[in-house]
Amino acid sequence: MNAGFKPRLPQLLAVCAAAFLAGCSMIPKYERPAAPIADQWPAVSGLSSSSSQAQPASVPAGAAADIEWQTFFSDPKLRQLIDAALRNNRDLRIAVLNIEQARAQFQIRRADQFPTINAGITGSRQPNANGNGSITSSYTGGLLMTSYELDFFGRVASLKESALARYLATEEGRKTTQISLIASVANTYLSLLADEELLAITQQTLVTREESFKLSKLRFDNGVTSELDFRQAESLTEAARASLAQLVRQRALDQNALTLLVGQPLSGDLSVALPVGKGLADAPMMVDVPAGLPSDLLTRRPDIRQAEQQLLASNADIGAARAAFFPRISLTASAGSASSHLSGLFKSGSYGWTLAPQLILPLFDAGRNRAGLDSANAGRDIAVAQYEKSIQTAFREVADALAGRDTLGEQLRAQQAQANAETTRFKLADLRYQNGVASYLDQLDAQRSLFSARQAVVQTRLAQLQSQVTLYKTLGGGWKEEPPGDALSLKASNELSR
Repeated sequence: MNAGFKPRLPQLLAVCAAAFLAGCSMIPKYERPAAPIADQWPAVSGLSSSSSQAQPASVPAGAAADIEWQTFFSDPKLRQLIDAALRNNRDLRIAVLNIEQARAQFQIRRADQFPTINAGITGSRQPNANGNGSITSSYTGGLLMTSYELDFFGRVASLKESALARYLATEEGRKTTQISLIASVANTYLSLLADEELLAITQQTLVTREESFKLSKLRFDNGVTSELDFRQAESLTEAARASLAQLVRQRALDQNALTLLVGQPLSGDLSVALPVGKGLADAPMMVDVPAGLPSDLLTRRPDIRQAEQQLLASNADIGAARAAFFPRISLTASAGSASSHLSGLFKSGSYGWTLAPQLILPLFDAGRNRAGLDSANAGRDIAVAQYEKSIQTAFREVADALAGRDTLGEQLRAQQAQANAETTRFKLADLRYQNGVASYLDQLDAQRSLFSARQAVVQTRLAQLQSQVTLYKTLGGGWKEEPPGDALSLKASNELSR
């Protein structure tokens, strides 16, 4: 310690900070990889131009990501379920907590750019070097700054940029989780409604078949019909019972899935049931959404934005790995009181200071730094591949949803027409059988075909509605960016500027 000399420590720290701010960055210049997809969505061919398509609700202006889910879904019950899921779903809670954790990690890295100053008291006692057996004591107390790195080559700044990108990636991950949650709730809700309608159809069919079975047994007991007709009637009745049991189980599974998504029991206002006499055809229509261009996915899909933030983080890691090859300058300093006796530590005239800069130049590390740079480069290449894969996956998901929108309407129209034809056929076959014109086999075959056709109509209508939900999801719908920009990005920018 140099007692009696009062240094200008604030000025010294200001000079060090200026040197730090003037440090260079070794992060490679970022260039967004070219999107490995076509410029247009694939066209669906094979349908006649005169095919009748289901008419969607009016198309709102703007992209899917600009349409709030409250606008897209017009069913009040579904809105209520989605709202409950956004408040209670545990996956979404985990995504939000991941943001908090990533924010803390970013703040830790950001704090590394500034010196850490602590208050402390240290003491040491050691034998005197002259060998006379005396002991030398030294006590210091005051402000301490330990191992503050002067970031001339941008290593600490690169690590901070990496942490910031990962922090922003978690926010995009939360948006992705929210979009998936909303779509899952909607699709499961629609599945439950379809289960209810299929149950009603199956119960009606079972009642009809049980009546036919009783009549067939009576006719068989009186020798009017053969055992073959009786056993076929019995087979159809048991098949309807098996279908009923299967549908009851499927409804229970879908209800359990929806309960998990919503995060609370489906009781009271959240209970799901079809009104008597209603079906999926009576469900409120969802608005149609414009597909836009494939390039829109780069800014509208949070999962693609998340992958790009991960790529930016890997790019920043390369800057930190490059900086490791250059000298690392650290600074340790203290200012306060010093004394050879503990009792005189804070007496007047005991002020002193120390300044201990350290420069470390890597000479031999057995290839550690080279391996670190290779690892960072490989990590960036992996991030590029993941980013490109996320774009291709998004393109495929949207293309699949568009194919469903273009074809399911015609399929539903044709299957509804088939069901109408089977209804008429069953009535005619039953009338012909009652008058002895046709065999019982014709009546049973018509009954079986009608049941299958009615089931197919419900299943296709469900697929059509779920396809609309999927298209909304795959185009990035389900969250809306806050103007004039993402609130998290603005907050991160403010933190960087401080």
